[in-house]
Amino acid sequence: MRRNKYNCSLFILLAFTLFHSACAQNAGQAYVKEERLVEKSTVLLNNENYFVPLRGLSKLKIASIHFSNKYSKGFDSLLNKYTKVQSFSIADYLGGKNINNLAADVKLYNTLIIQLNEADLNNPQIVSFITDNQSLKNVVVAYFGAGAAIAKLNGVTAPIIYSERVSPVAAYFSAQAIMGGVAITQKLTGTITQRYRFGMGFFTDKIRLQYTVPEDADINSANLQDIDKIAHEAILAHATPGCVVLVARDGKVIFNKAYGYHTYAPDLPDKITDIFDIASMTKVSATTMAAMRLYEQQKMGLDSTVGKYLAEARNTNKNDIRIRELLTHQAGLIADVPTFEVIKSADHSIDSSAVYPTKVNNGYYLRKDYFKNLLWPEMLNSPLRTRGQYVYSDLSMCFMQQIAETITSMPLNTYVQQQFYDPLCLQTAGFLPLYRFSPNQVVPSEDEEEFRHSVLDGYVNDPTAALMGGVAGHAGVFANANDLAILYQMLLNRGIYGGDQYFRPETIDLFTAKQSDVSRRGLGFDKWDPLLDHHYPSELASPGSYGHTGYTGTCVWVDPKYNLVYIFLSNRTYPNVSGKLSSLNIRPRIQDVVYKAIAKGL
Repeated sequence: MRRNKYNCSLFILLAFTLFHSACAQNAGQAYVKEERLVEKSTVLLNNENYFVPLRGLSKLKIASIHFSNKYSKGFDSLLNKYTKVQSFSIADYLGGKNINNLAADVKLYNTLIIQLNEADLNNPQIVSFITDNQSLKNVVVAYFGAGAAIAKLNGVTAPIIYSERVSPVAAYFSAQAIMGGVAITQKLTGTITQRYRFGMGFFTDKIRLQYTVPEDADINSANLQDIDKIAHEAILAHATPGCVVLVARDGKVIFNKAYGYHTYAPDLPDKITDIFDIASMTKVSATTMAAMRLYEQQKMGLDSTVGKYLAEARNTNKNDIRIRELLTHQAGLIADVPTFEVIKSADHSIDSSAVYPTKVNNGYYLRKDYFKNLLWPEMLNSPLRTRGQYVYSDLSMCFMQQIAETITSMPLNTYVQQQFYDPLCLQTAGFLPLYRFSPNQVVPSEDEEEFRHSVLDGYVNDPTAALMGGVAGHAGVFANANDLAILYQMLLNRGIYGGDQYFRPETIDLFTAKQSDVSRRGLGFDKWDPLLDHHYPSELASPGSYGHTGYTGTCVWVDPKYNLVYIFLSNRTYPNVSGKLSSLNIRPRIQDVVYKAIAKGL
């Protein structure tokens, strides 16, 4: 019995998967207990330049180096939650000790994170490697072990995170402290050397997400077990081949789990790092954020008209539509324009060429300027039928895209990448994922037989977005759950993440607030439905919650009352669209499990 309990606890502590075992709660509490001990015995030294926690991650090229730290895999895994970090092990080098080869391999990295234990400090080559590099590069040392050994680091001026405890949790904690996922709150309680004396040490702030267990956010992990049941129910009912669920509370990711497979063939399991077509979540994850930035910069007014920004709209019925009407879906626009059903054979080719440069998917290339010459005029000349009423329309965000691109003189995909995704160090989020990732990393959204005759794997599912070349204001963003958690934690943080301010709090308040009596909508954002029998987005969500869903079976909801970010990603459209994800209420039921777990507490 003792051995079973140990194995269960160790697995959970290492993997953070605390949700399918009778010993989950005990393991979660054990994790938190160890984390508190680690926190009380971790000190930051030599941080006079306030380099830790790392800031401006997008400008850092980071290598993590370990020699004999047996918990290096967990340490590096946590680093990679925040940004791309390359791992180097001395064991990979000739004879296991060739420091010169290591120095050559890390020459193109400007930041070195070096993991050490007591045994490593007995090797003078390792200490020399640190002192040689600290004058050339950014260096951070993470040392685990007895304090007396720190005397061998007297010549090190780089920041040292010293943890007296040697455990998996200590490795996780130090990695997150470097990235600002946890705060360092302690100083030395005794004098170690003349250099490192009693009372020395630097405090840091928590500036990014932490990755931990539910008990760390006052939630009993056993109370989240129903998430497993609901996810498996969805897969067994063929509501979706698989899904990924992420929950962050109080700035802590406490649940992140993948279920099922990319398709109904059990060959490629879903992973938490998988990239999904988030469909209409693009509206708030890209276009609305661009609108918020332009509004803050006073480059775009909410009561300014479409005609002010788009000359081609001035002689159409779109001329006097206000930006506010577009963002609330009250402009009177129709839902969409015809797409593949009106394509002529001369409009596309199976091969690329100067005449057919726009790749829609494998074996399907659209003729040059199809959007400009055919699709955009169709949007401009589409009827206005319900102005002042709420009618959900993809065209609204297509117009917002054109406005944003006109103001910024930049394609939407480039603008949001430069303004948000890259500075936040989002590793997968963006349009056109196949320019950056292999298809195996992207979950297929559909086996589209009627028009595109292809599995859509990395190509946008939405037909209008596809004919726009994969970059559209209403669809086209692909991302994994962790990237979306960072993006929406930034909003929950009142516009601040990683020490940088992306929006003013009042801008977030404005855009996420209910705008009229006509609908529940904010500016771009979807909102909690005041019709209580609708239970939208879930039965227990608070009136202040905001977010969006996506046609492919995705959603994100932020609930400031509970300091909560909830993300659900799936490909319910594979091999073709299923309504079961909605009819079974999979997304809202999982969300309600989280609310009930919060209410029950520990």
